[in-house]
Amino acid sequence: MREADTMVPGEKRYGGDVAIAGAAPGPGAVQAGAVELLNLPDLGIGVLLPELALLVNTRALAYAATHGRILLPTQPPFVALRFTDRTALAGELLTPGAPDRQLYVLLALFAAAAFDTAAHLHTAVAIRQRHPGLSWIGFPAPGADGLWRFPDYSYGRRLASEHPLTTPGGHPA
Repeated sequence: MREADTMVPGEKRYGGDVAIAGAAPGPGAVQAGAVELLNLPDLGIGVLLPELALLVNTRALAYAATHGRILLPTQPPFVALRFTDRTALAGELLTPGAPDRQLYVLLALFAAAAFDTAAHLHTAVAIRQRHPGLSWIGFPAPGADGLWRFPDYSYGRRLASEHPLTTPGGHPA
């Protein structure tokens, strides 16, 4: 899924890997589950992926023709583009006013969500399975009770006082 790899690139999984360009160290969107996220039944876009791939490949052919790139016929056009060309094409596809921009924005967002949040998994499960994206960004493990607590405030100071009717479990009364 080179589209996801272009948005959040990672290293190749093995020497002959063509799905991942190997443009960055560490895991990328593909290793982090972008394909699984895009195919979630609740998301409802899995059935559209072949048509989206056709759109992306049509745009890749046009890009290659415009920029004098020769593509290998053994690979889909977008896959056959060099990473720098795929990145440039992605920039064109995501430019405000570009045709079908909303579709490409969704693909980019889902690729990032798979990496940054493991959106296709329950967070506790993702941590137990050592999700590549969450591990790479250093997402903390929960406490021994399975809950996340953050003793340090994100802005270095407490933003509000606790409501006086808050229960000991932290819930509003």
